[in-house]
Amino acid sequence: MRDILRKIFNKLFPQQDTLSLLIERGLVVGKNFSMQNEVIIDPNHCWHITIGDNVTLAPRVYILAHDASTKRSLNYTRIGKVKIGDNVFIGASSTVLPGVIIGNNVIVGAGSIVVSDIPDNSIVVGNPAKVIDTYDNYMKKRKDEMSAFPCFGEEYTIRKNVSSEMQNEMNEKMTAKFGYLV
Repeated sequence: MRDILRKIFNKLFPQQDTLSLLIERGLVVGKNFSMQNEVIIDPNHCWHITIGDNVTLAPRVYILAHDASTKRSLNYTRIGKVKIGDNVFIGASSTVLPGVIIGNNVIVGAGSIVVSDIPDNSIVVGNPAKVIDTYDNYMKKRKDEMSAFPCFGEEYTIRKNVSSEMQNEMNEKMTAKFGYLV
């Protein structure tokens, strides 16, 4: 019966099953870790990867701890440890390459390719990812912006079954293109 329930759970929540397997293989993950849909954490080298507390990996993020480009010529695959600090958000479709250390309080913009270490308190974007701001300055700008843009409560989320009327209301209120959702 337990095996049947596990199979049903894994069908409903495949990311959780993947994460459990990676942890069994040696991946280290801190508290409050969120891994969105289609994230790939190097399954054959996951024990080289450490992820801190309060980390979110947005959809389609890749975390790689190996580089197989050397395999045919050298008969060896290059491997590298990856460390992601605390309070890190890695945006959708970003890639973190082997040997990278990402500090604490970092935001990696969507689509970025992280090829070298990222210092604490940084906002990085691009290919290759480059620092464009400090975390503290970015958060101050967003907090200041909140006074000018509409803010919406949890009742405006899918998890709370937001109605089509409320969805339309959100779009009407976001006259400056942006808003904030709890």
